[in-house]
Amino acid sequence: MTTPAETTGMSEGTSPQPDETPVRGLWRQGVEVFCENRLALVGLAMFALLAAACFLGPLFYQTDQVHTDLSAVHLSPGTDGHPLGTDGVGYDQLGRLMLGGQTSIIVGLAAGILATVVGTVWGAIAGFAGGWVDAAMMRLVDAMMSIPSLFLFMLLAAIVTPSVSMLILIIGAFAWLGPARLVRGEALSLRSREYIQAMRSMGGAGGRAVRRHIIPNAIGTVIVNATFQIADAILYVAYLSFLGLGVPPPAANWGGMLSDGLADTFSGHWWLLYPPGIAIILIVLAFNFIGDGLRDAFEVRLRRR
Repeated sequence: MTTPAETTGMSEGTSPQPDETPVRGLWRQGVEVFCENRLALVGLAMFALLAAACFLGPLFYQTDQVHTDLSAVHLSPGTDGHPLGTDGVGYDQLGRLMLGGQTSIIVGLAAGILATVVGTVWGAIAGFAGGWVDAAMMRLVDAMMSIPSLFLFMLLAAIVTPSVSMLILIIGAFAWLGPARLVRGEALSLRSREYIQAMRSMGGAGGRAVRRHIIPNAIGTVIVNATFQIADAILYVAYLSFLGLGVPPPAANWGGMLSDGLADTFSGHWWLLYPPGIAIILIVLAFNFIGDGLRDAFEVRLRRR
């Protein structure tokens, strides 16, 4: 048998040590899960490289994208110091690609963020309010979604003078419908939670509930959807520009370059078609990969595994 002293000494010698492993926050867990997704990292690297090439590249590779040079028309890649050749009016194709990338990325990011913000607020209010308010707001969304969005974009782009700011407003004015329905579904499930009911029973305002509880708890869904909205906005810019409804020259974007290159493809000028087409594919894939990684990062079951 062990004596009390021995027992005391044993307990003192084997006292439990505090857990030295720090409790990881949700953001840290989300970053780790995101980094485990190889395609998400590839997408992030692709976007970083494309953005750096478009916005920092002109600082090191300066070209004239305003004045035409008819003596240097349709030069093949590598001729006279033009790595990607020239187009039908003598513009350097690499410099044009970087300039067009700036427009496509700016419009895509701004329109995607605008659509996400408007759709999030609209869907959160509709889902939290419920009743006739929800019915009226969502019937408007359903009515607008019944009309093909590309048709609406073409109609508005044909009525107004295309510009970067106008393209952002045109795309953002109709791209918010998808996020609105998505966030509305989240709001319907969140408004029945105990803490929301407790806040309402204590006289809490609906605006405070939407601002402090509904939107923050749906932020994961909102951020993931925003990446896909940006990818869709970049495609819409390419669609409109391909149809001749993009920003007018000397401004450029990848969709317009793709349209111009398609007309010269049968003449053997392949370098006017493939670079902008590959750039559009890469940046859309990049945002889709990033969206998949963010979806994993915000998934509760993966964060708490």
